[in-house]
Amino acid sequence: MKIIDLSVTISEDIKEPLPTKIVYEDHKEGAKKMGGKLFEGIQGDVFINGNGPAGEFLTVTSHCGTHVDAPYHYYPTCEGKPSRTIDEMPLDWFYRDGVVLDFTDKPDGYMFEPEDLIEKLAAINYTLKPFDIVLIRCDADKRLHHPDFVKIHVGASAKATHWLIDQGIKVMGTDGWGWDIPLHLQVEDYKANPRDGVIWQAHYVGIEKEYCQIEKLANLEQLPPFGFKVACFPAKIKGGSAGWTRAVAIFE
Repeated sequence: MKIIDLSVTISEDIKEPLPTKIVYEDHKEGAKKMGGKLFEGIQGDVFINGNGPAGEFLTVTSHCGTHVDAPYHYYPTCEGKPSRTIDEMPLDWFYRDGVVLDFTDKPDGYMFEPEDLIEKLAAINYTLKPFDIVLIRCDADKRLHHPDFVKIHVGASAKATHWLIDQGIKVMGTDGWGWDIPLHLQVEDYKANPRDGVIWQAHYVGIEKEYCQIEKLANLEQLPPFGFKVACFPAKIKGGSAGWTRAVAIFE
């Protein structure tokens, strides 16, 4: 069996609008804190050479790093019912056959449509089946620490997202910052012609049809177009709009 990591590392170095903060506590500090609280009154050092347990304190959003968005992220309701949160999603959605569609031939900010998906699938001679996990490759992860990271990915249109769901796809993902086109392009479009259906058009498909999306994947260039499983089980956060995932590709 071969496993390829499809996840980015959660760190302060990723250029995010809502940055991550990590406070590292080394072994000496861990010994002081744990020793002072748990071993009060005991004489001598209870830890070997004064080295206690190391630890970290993270200030993060559920959307930092590689993560799975739940239907609740998109809108309060989905298909006329309360949207499901990440802890309510069926686990069998997140271990399925994977398909990579290569959009590295498109420019930064390109919005792909159903016709693009059909063309990419024809190029690899593959027909989607229900529950396949579709991964969009644009190699944005190679510029993860670039100041313009949030501006460089390709993105789905609402029609493209509808089309994938209509093929039976429940989970779709991207190695870009977001599933929609970059936010600055959405804003520019809206300013030029204010109207509904411009901001988060792909996300808002979740009002009508239930699906999950993975954002900030990595290493998709290491995968063939198909012939592998994707495991992307999300962290179980109570009432969460998303959950971090250590997404991997598995080759038997």
